Amino acid sequence: QVQLVESGGGLVQPGGSLRLSCAASGSIFSIGTMRWYRQYPGNQRELVAAITSGGSTHYADSVKGRFTISRDNAKNTVYLQMNSLKPEDTAVYSCNANVRTSSILSYELYWGQGTQVTVSS
Repeated sequence: QVQLVESGGGLVQPGGSLRLSCAASGSIFSIGTMRWYRQYPGNQRELVAAITSGGSTHYADSVKGRFTISRDNAKNTVYLQMNSLKPEDTAVYSCNANVRTSSILSYELYWGQGTQVTVSS
């Protein structure tokens, strides 16, 4: 019904930048909050950033001032601009979103498959 596809991950040197994208497609009536998570080896998962449909944002303390979340509602896409990257930012980054597939249904949570970000010299 609904698919979320991330892109933009890769290998970058410390201090570098990457921009992640997460595009939602399928049977979409509306999208609520969209989020970026990251998962470290050992399966610890952290909420990195979130953005509501109205544009309010939330960031983990570890990324404040370095990462920026934004969204393009016309494209059903959320972005994560990551600057001043550090080795400890290395993780698999995944997006999720609360999506309604019709006006009579409640929001459901959908996840993307994840994209690897590696920060290393």
